[in-house]
Amino acid sequence: MSETKSPALQYRFDGREDAPVIVLGPSLGTTWHMWDRQVPELAKHWRVLRFDLPGHGGAPAYPAGSVTDLAERLLGTLDGLGVQRFGYAGCSLGGAIGAELALRHPERIASLALIAASPRFGTADEFRQRGVIVRTNGLDPIARSSPERWFTAGFAANQPAITEWAVQMVRTTDPGCYIAACEALAAFDIRAELTRIGVPTLVLVGSEDQVTGPAEARTLVAGIPDARLAVVPGASHLVPVEQPGAVTDLLVRHFSTAWQPAYDSSTGQIAMPPQAASPIKPVPASPAQMTGPVAAIAPAAAQPEAVAVGRPDPYDAGVKVRREVLGDAHVDQELAAADDFSGDFQELLTRYAWGEVWNRPGLDRRSRSCVTLTALVAGGHLEELAFHTRAALRNGLTPVEIKEVLLHAAVYCGVPAAGSAFKVAQQVIREETTPQE
Repeated sequence: MSETKSPALQYRFDGREDAPVIVLGPSLGTTWHMWDRQVPELAKHWRVLRFDLPGHGGAPAYPAGSVTDLAERLLGTLDGLGVQRFGYAGCSLGGAIGAELALRHPERIASLALIAASPRFGTADEFRQRGVIVRTNGLDPIARSSPERWFTAGFAANQPAITEWAVQMVRTTDPGCYIAACEALAAFDIRAELTRIGVPTLVLVGSEDQVTGPAEARTLVAGIPDARLAVVPGASHLVPVEQPGAVTDLLVRHFSTAWQPAYDSSTGQIAMPPQAASPIKPVPASPAQMTGPVAAIAPAAAQPEAVAVGRPDPYDAGVKVRREVLGDAHVDQELAAADDFSGDFQELLTRYAWGEVWNRPGLDRRSRSCVTLTALVAGGHLEELAFHTRAALRNGLTPVEIKEVLLHAAVYCGVPAAGSAFKVAQQVIREETTPQE
């Protein structure tokens, strides 16, 4: 069987061909142009590669549903270009890709910069609901609200051209690829793995970032053994655009002083990257802006491998599927309410309904949502119908498709039952698909 090769990413190079490579990763909804103001200075010392996420900036629309997939596509692109070792700086989702590379392919990363990043981006529910909104309303509502998330109010007001550029950048993104990237962020969580990032890391954040702010940045610094924190005053989430000079200076300083050498087996010597044309002297920073390297946190003691006996317990898989379909908030509420009387029932649901039936490969989740909605209409279980209408939207059904399921159920389950179901589903769809102001 031939192995399917992941599609390469759209990219461009700047800088001389014999210089060491720095890769710049974009955030969700942006293109490589978010780095335009950094490239002229970086390209004096390094060969700069910028890439676009799938479906962004006119790139081919091959959705990637996980950060791991995006990282592997980037590595495949770099392999095709003959780039083996490189520095990496990424913003938001681009930062998640960099952290993934440092965890899964540490031999490839010489030095790392995580900008407006987090070990976990908000909650899975938030990103999956954003996907529901895009699937229902298109990208326009997300595009129009992007400046509020990305820039401080003063910057957005004083830079109307950049603000409009940001809106158009999101508006022209492929919706399917945007939704897939939301799914990737929903599933991303490396909080338990931070101590395994072993390369020098700059964690950079805008002081006014309301998306992934200083608190998230400090979590990264506390977990990564060789990490430093830089807080850029007066900047929000898209800090490379809002404060380009400060970000450029910090990146040049970091990659000039914290590039791990690579061993060249052909010469038996340590290969060092070329130094910047003019030495960059460390500039003292206030404690609020920069902290020194934190002490390494000892990794957890290795656990003996478990020996599988018979069929694996489906409980863990059930928890995962249940959360992905119903949402963390709902599952947390249900499990928290369980006591000695109802706890066994919750375990039964998780293990067999979700770990066994919902996790079977014979039907996809869209189909299982259609079956579940119909069954709940037939049984008159309106409270459960509300939960599963939300789940159906998260599983990829559109409001039009849910309407067709309920119309079909009216024929076979009865008009009164379907009428009650329409009222419940209508309210849920309004709540879930109305963009937040």
